[in-house]
Amino acid sequence: MTNHPYRSHTCAALSAENAGETVRLSGWVHRIRDHGGLLFMDLRDHYGMTQCVIDPDSPAFKEAEKVRAEWVIKIDGEVKARADDAVNPNLPTGAIEVYVRSLEVLGSAIELPLPVFGEQDYPEDVRLKFRFLDLRRERLHRNIVTRSKVISSLRNRMTERGFMEYQTPMLTASSPEGARDFLVPSRVHPGKFYALPQSPQLFKQLLMIAGFDRYFQIATCFRDEDGRADRAAEFTQLDIEMSFVEQEDVFQAIEPVLRGIFEEFGNGWRVTQDFPRIPYLDAIRKYGTDKPDLRNPIEMQAVTEHFAGSGFKIFAGQIANDPKVEVWAIPAPTGGSRAFCDRMNAWAQGEGQPGLGYIFFKEGAGSGPIAKNIGEERTAAIKAQLNLSDGDAVFFVCGRPDKFYKFAGDARTKAGQDLNLLDLEQFAFCWIVDFPMFEWLEEEKKVDFSHNPFSMPQGGLEALESQDPLTIKAYQYDSVCNGYELSSGAIRNHRPDIMRKAFEIAGYEESQLEEQFGGMLRALQYGAPPHGGIAPGVDRIVMLLTHEQNLREVTAFPMNQQAEDLLMGAPTPASARQLRELHIRPNVQDK
Repeated sequence: MTNHPYRSHTCAALSAENAGETVRLSGWVHRIRDHGGLLFMDLRDHYGMTQCVIDPDSPAFKEAEKVRAEWVIKIDGEVKARADDAVNPNLPTGAIEVYVRSLEVLGSAIELPLPVFGEQDYPEDVRLKFRFLDLRRERLHRNIVTRSKVISSLRNRMTERGFMEYQTPMLTASSPEGARDFLVPSRVHPGKFYALPQSPQLFKQLLMIAGFDRYFQIATCFRDEDGRADRAAEFTQLDIEMSFVEQEDVFQAIEPVLRGIFEEFGNGWRVTQDFPRIPYLDAIRKYGTDKPDLRNPIEMQAVTEHFAGSGFKIFAGQIANDPKVEVWAIPAPTGGSRAFCDRMNAWAQGEGQPGLGYIFFKEGAGSGPIAKNIGEERTAAIKAQLNLSDGDAVFFVCGRPDKFYKFAGDARTKAGQDLNLLDLEQFAFCWIVDFPMFEWLEEEKKVDFSHNPFSMPQGGLEALESQDPLTIKAYQYDSVCNGYELSSGAIRNHRPDIMRKAFEIAGYEESQLEEQFGGMLRALQYGAPPHGGIAPGVDRIVMLLTHEQNLREVTAFPMNQQAEDLLMGAPTPASARQLRELHIRPNVQDK
């Protein structure tokens, strides 16, 4: 046995080969079972679990009787092989147990506010307040270890591809685009504020302009926005930028990294080998979202022509009165029963819609009110266009697509899930490309950037000068997996003349551009290479790999949805002295 004061082995290290050895282990008491005077104690550390046995003849028995769950103890004892019928094949140390000869309490524990043994659901406020206990639970502990391994693998994969890791500032200038910044008051510059970075966007571009060619960083970023299951105020991303590249070069560099990570940690699930490129407008029309879950085989199609001039007056009237009105069909393979169609209709009404029209097919014909109104010929044409069969159904949404596409996408998702059409044991990737450069803001009655303002427009300066801004596409792209946006990126605008024109279209005066983006504009005037990048979200990658539904399950010390740290009590009021030093006077409105 080692002379180390705490352990000769970890709680995962012992096997039948150690039988007969005297060992020392330290860890947490996971659980205790009393079998007629014989005490069985599971001892747990970071690495695993070992079963310890204390018999009434052991000098440690009296001390062991005092011990409770989650006490930290040290034991000395003899390793013995278990009887064949007592071997636990689910435990790496399941072939042995340690007969305890001495036991020392290193740290006792008061009554626990939540149990560590088992995976019971507990209120989130309790879990976050006592996160150090929550993290002792097997699932969360495993998630955080997986996160560490994923980050290590990402670093190795990027380095192997010739990227180098550089650090960018955490205290920087506020950025007017994107979400709200977290602001940090300056003590030495009264009335002025730093911002925590929403991303290292400008700095990584400046590194390219400085000639560093291939950059990456495991970057912590901040956005002062309301929390969601897949979004947090503080998050981590694999930030990437490359020089002298086009869009396809970025895909070829990053696709193997994403594919490799999901193959390495995906427990044998299939991973898309060649990510399909789906134009943004096609994604909206086929899936009702720019984050499609491609495990769902349903693809929507326009069937407007089959309703124009038909006997189904609700749709035909809208089509006749407005040239922008369309009818979209949502096929539902195997959904061909009135009961299922009625359930979908009731779901749509619960979503605030008037309903969800449908046709279901049986005995070679279409059934339902819509089929009766449009007639056999039109019904058959819809069936043929969508390649449907008896036993299938189809649902319809009518109106202006920009008003209904999200609902149509939700209906596609609902039908796919309820009919068990999703091929679940896979990670289905795609690239969404050709995002619109600009969008129309109805309330402000103006054109604005729809995505990243520093992106290169397709067609360059000529497109900006000659095209309707709302028809211009950008070299912007997202990687999507199983319905989650994993990363967003773009080929950057590296020419000052194109940048000035793009911001002019979005309504920026030259003085505003200089004030808000003067550093970038200056840099572009001194010889900037064509460059582009992307930033996969580490939290979302780990969330998918661990099959969790919430980022808080893969983050060691997360905030709650109100951006509060219940463990440390942040945010906290500042003292009067701190406020004086920062030249700040709070102006809190009574609620």
